[in-house]
Amino acid sequence: MLRGLWQLTWLEIKIFAREPLGLVGSIAFPVLIFVVLRRATGSVRGVAALPRFVSVDLPVFASVMIAASAVLSLVAIIAIYREGGILKRLRATPLRPHTILTAHVLVKLLFTAVTLGALIMVGRRIYPVDAGVPLLSYTVALLFSTASLISLGFVLASVVPTARFAQPIGSLALYPMLGFSGLFVPVESLPPMLQAIARALPLTYAVSLLRGIWHGEGWAAHASDAAILALMFLIFTAIATKVFRWE
Repeated sequence: MLRGLWQLTWLEIKIFAREPLGLVGSIAFPVLIFVVLRRATGSVRGVAALPRFVSVDLPVFASVMIAASAVLSLVAIIAIYREGGILKRLRATPLRPHTILTAHVLVKLLFTAVTLGALIMVGRRIYPVDAGVPLLSYTVALLFSTASLISLGFVLASVVPTARFAQPIGSLALYPMLGFSGLFVPVESLPPMLQAIARALPLTYAVSLLRGIWHGEGWAAHASDAAILALMFLIFTAIATKVFRWE
C-alpha cells in the first residue's frame, strides 16, 4: 500500500508541476498578495494607523490564503478527474480508495509547505520575521489547519456538478469564511448570531491557532483550537466518505 501511495503521490506531483496555472494559483498567488499588501501599506507610518491584519496578522492572512488555495486546487482537480473519467479508472485499479485520496492530500500539504517557504524567503526584506517566531511549529500548525480544511474540500468536491463550477463553488464556500474568522474583526465583537456562525467554521479555529503560534503562545494555549479542528476533520471526512462520487 505504501509503495502504491508513494508512486501515485509522485505522479500527482509531476502532473501538478506541469500545470503553470496550478503553480501560479497555489504558490505565486498567496505570495503576491502578501507582497502587494505589505508594499501598499509600507509608506504608512505608525503601526496604530494600519489595520490589524496588515500590521500584525499579515503572515497569518497570507497563510490562510495558502490553505484556501490548496483546498480550491483540490476541489478543481477532483472535479476534473471525475468529469474526465480518471477517478473511475483509478477506482478500478488495485489501489484502495483511501490511498488514492490520501495521495491528493499529501500533494496539497507538500505544496503548502513549499509555498510557506517561498513566502518566508520573499518576505524577509519587506516583513522581517522576528527571531522568536517558531517557524517549524508554525509550519506544522499550517499543515494541520490545511489538512482540516482539505477534508471540507473533499465534501465540496463531492457536490460540485462539473469542473466548470468547481472554482466558483469552492470560492463561494471558503472566502466568505474569512469575514467571520476573527482575522479582520474579533469574533467577540460580532453580533450573537454571527458569533454562532463563526464558531461553526473551521477557519475561525485555524486563524486562532496560526495567530497564537506565530506570536509564540505555544500549542498548549491553543489545545482547544487544535482539538476542534481535529474534530471537524473527522466530521468532514465522515461526510465525504458518504457523499463522495467517483463518477
